[in-house]
Amino acid sequence: MRDPYDILGVPRTADAAAIKTAFRRLAKKLHPDANKSDPKAAQRFGELNGAYEILGDDKKRKAFDRGEIGADGKPRFHGFEGFRSQPGGGGFAHAEDFETIFPGGFRRGGARAGGGLGGFEDLLKGMFSGAAAGGRRTGFETHFEHEDFAASPAARDVSVAVTISLAEVAKGVTRRVHLPNGKDVDVKIPAGLADGQQIRLRGQGLSGAGAAGDAIITVTIAPHPLFTRDGANLRIDLPVTLYEAVLGGKVRVPTLDGAVELAIPAGTSSGRRFRLKGKGLSGKGATGDLFVTVRIVLPERDDKALDELMRSWRDEKPYDPRKDQG
Repeated sequence: MRDPYDILGVPRTADAAAIKTAFRRLAKKLHPDANKSDPKAAQRFGELNGAYEILGDDKKRKAFDRGEIGADGKPRFHGFEGFRSQPGGGGFAHAEDFETIFPGGFRRGGARAGGGLGGFEDLLKGMFSGAAAGGRRTGFETHFEHEDFAASPAARDVSVAVTISLAEVAKGVTRRVHLPNGKDVDVKIPAGLADGQQIRLRGQGLSGAGAAGDAIITVTIAPHPLFTRDGANLRIDLPVTLYEAVLGGKVRVPTLDGAVELAIPAGTSSGRRFRLKGKGLSGKGATGDLFVTVRIVLPERDDKALDELMRSWRDEKPYDPRKDQG
């Protein structure tokens, strides 16, 4: 996966506001609804969501900058970087400085009461079995505890994060997920799932003594460039022109199922809210609504005719919309 800074087009020194602005701008441009003829639109939009999931979260961003996680958000294994030269230590780091890999997952090294190196012994067992049996010394001495070799690692749950779009929340989706144990599984994500909700896959975690652990899938919903979620309901700000607000008219309103027409009554003020029934998210036994809030937008360029009209209106038909505020 590409560098998330490159995907969002921001420098590494960008602040949180700049990152959010870049994401919203690109989300509007790359959203699959706006690129229905492009078969790769969903892939690019998913890549954008993945980049924002890292850079939009302060902890994840710092972890990525430190090299602790990759561009896919997964932890990086740095091999044997824990082997550092120590004064008088034979060229090895302390056991707590590194993690070892063994069948079943990771285990952090740590000194034991008998002088052994914990998980590190699993790695050195075969290398030094001759020396432990009385063979030639190797230049440093360690004590292996018999029970460390015999014991099996305990089964463990594993956690995987999945990001989906709001459109996928509306209809449900099946995602192929790569688990830390090397398996690829298809996860069915039901419609109406809440942000941060978890799905447990029994027996799909790391194996160990007894049954395998579970895989816990945490679902994150990517921010939508137009809609905000309120439970099963959706909300959207709808820009309208001054003349549409004054004279009324039909305007197109985007929904997750495609645009629909909304009749704006004459004399509609900015902030007036309309409800489109059944245009929200599907949930258990019910479907939410879409709430549309009107926002009057003036022309971007100066308009002398509009200025003159407003001056005439101000002088001949003044009114005070704040009279009730004291």
